[in-house]
Amino acid sequence: MAADLSRLKRQRQPMPAFVKDALTRTGLMDAYRRRPAYQRNDYLRWIGQAKLVTTRRRRLSRMLNELEAGGVYMGMAHPASARHDTQNER
Repeated sequence: MAADLSRLKRQRQPMPAFVKDALTRTGLMDAYRRRPAYQRNDYLRWIGQAKLVTTRRRRLSRMLNELEAGGVYMGMAHPASARHDTQNER
């Protein structure tokens, strides 16, 4: 009998308008789209779970900074993102 793995899948998060606006305004939409689907989804879930507007803004700012820097994901070094971001900018 096959195991039911559906409960382990992350629910896909919609992109809020304020996140889309920020990515567009800062010119980071392409950097966001180059990230793996799980990272994009995690960022949206993390930002969306914030109860306070100030927390949402702080998390959005952190995501934007990480996208701009490359090689960072949720405060951790993520070399694959650095290589991926660099390759796509050439």
